[in-house]
Amino acid sequence: MNYAFYDVVGNLGVILIIGSYFLIQIGKLSATGLAYTLSNLIGAACILYSLYFEFNMSAFLVEIFWLLISLVGLVRIYLQRQRVRAKS
Repeated sequence: MNYAFYDVVGNLGVILIIGSYFLIQIGKLSATGLAYTLSNLIGAACILYSLYFEFNMSAFLVEIFWLLISLVGLVRIYLQRQRVRAKS
């Protein structure tokens, strides 16, 4: 079995996504928080990196949507923080 650097990066992405979801389930992380959103974004990016070397269309589509949804979450968090600052 050949275990390349991109496999390590992809597995790190899986750990980030699954780990952050686990932390939500045990009440240690907020599903609407910055940490969860960034973990999903970085995790999806890591998996997409690995897919560049060993392409799989189904996994690619899931990770593209995971990345895009995470970007939506980041924009939402940013806009919410801007509104809070504007009220202060």
